[in-house]
Amino acid sequence: MGKKKIKIIINHAKIYGFIFKSNEIYNGLKSFYDYGPQGLEMKNNIKKFWWEYMVKYRSNIVGIETSILINKKILLASGHLKYFNEYFIINIINNKIYLIEDFLKKIKKKINNIKKIEKKFYYYYNKKKINKLNFFLKKIIIKNNLNKYFKWENIKKFNLMFKTKLNTLKYNKYIYLRPETAQGIYLNIKNIKNSNRMKIPFGIAQIGKSFRNEIISKQFIFRTKEFEQMEMQFFILPGEEKKWYKYWIKSRLKWHLFFNLGKKKYRIKKHKNLSHYSKFATDIEFKFINNYKELEGIHFRKNYDLKNHIKFSKKNLYFFNNKKKKKFIPYVIETSLGLDRMFYSIFCSSLKINKKRIYLKLPFFISPIKIAILPIVKKKKIIKLSKKIFNNLKYEFNIIYDENKSIGKRYKIQDSLGTPFCITIDNNSIINKTVTIRFRDTMKQIKYDINKLKIFFKKKFDISFFFKKNLY
Repeated sequence: MGKKKIKIIINHAKIYGFIFKSNEIYNGLKSFYDYGPQGLEMKNNIKKFWWEYMVKYRSNIVGIETSILINKKILLASGHLKYFNEYFIINIINNKIYLIEDFLKKIKKKINNIKKIEKKFYYYYNKKKINKLNFFLKKIIIKNNLNKYFKWENIKKFNLMFKTKLNTLKYNKYIYLRPETAQGIYLNIKNIKNSNRMKIPFGIAQIGKSFRNEIISKQFIFRTKEFEQMEMQFFILPGEEKKWYKYWIKSRLKWHLFFNLGKKKYRIKKHKNLSHYSKFATDIEFKFINNYKELEGIHFRKNYDLKNHIKFSKKNLYFFNNKKKKKFIPYVIETSLGLDRMFYSIFCSSLKINKKRIYLKLPFFISPIKIAILPIVKKKKIIKLSKKIFNNLKYEFNIIYDENKSIGKRYKIQDSLGTPFCITIDNNSIINKTVTIRFRDTMKQIKYDINKLKIFFKKKFDISFFFKKNLY
């Protein structure tokens, strides 16, 4: 069912202008995708909701946009050149590539004492004792008579970063496409602190593209080589990490639940396998199709990054504690959400298929098209009134006008696009000054005063109550 559902999602996303395979007329570029007109609108609406919640309505968080190209020295300081690797095997028997963690999942159903094995596995893996891990896994394969299924030479290491050359008349050097948006924030902390007069605790947020040369990219836009992140680094006093860590887990979960995709689809999971920069970390996981997978990470990064940037750059990135009369390096709580994964979680949960119809039950506030104006027949007076309504509403809402095909077919198209409301105009509209509003989710229809449409829809799309209720 999982693979079948993914095919349906991919097909729907393409037909209705949400997501296309990149470079498709040249047979496509594996693991790269383009967002179509509807996809871009929906993506921008998600970003807007995140930005308003994280930045716009908070007095101590500001935004930034930094370059996607990054100096090699920065990646030395951040540890990405040393630690940002994938470990994999090539199974000689079927010529398949397995990431080491995926390989453990593959074999654990066929072996006994899995808890003991997992404990030892992650000990070797976290300590990067790869030779011992290699020997350990081969021993398990032999012991459990799995030789006919799995055979490999040695575990291989692959660095995940894309690099390119910066050419000038003076020198020819390698630079990298950033693997995360966080480093640009750390590099600008002093500029932000001084220009915006920020005081601890404060946050810096950024939405932007990151690039990781993943060996295995799978499940549509869940894991791709080019992706967009919505990250916020929250700088705090050492000793206050537990308070703020709990706050941001709770706060971010509230944000996710507002999409109303189903409370049971989310779960909180502590990290077993920590990144090189994390002291402790939690994932907000979401049930994509059949399995729970990471949607957003909340990490306590301590002062790992800033400490190393001070060391490598020789620049003063210290803060001063007036109470204790001494300088310090702030600790950091990071919230990091993949925008493409967020899009996917909403899209796959919202696509409803039943005997009557197919429709996208998108949350109203992120639907790419909010209202469709649909004249019932092509009569001059009806068309004129329809266009008048369209022009009256288009400056307030993202709307569409469609007078082609039968009304049933037009409803079907708007349902598939996730449009929450359709307005139909007929002869009675001219006489009674009313239109028919159709609700996407229930297919219910009501008559409504033409002159009060703007007020009606403003109420329907207003989510200001969420911010007033949930900020600090």
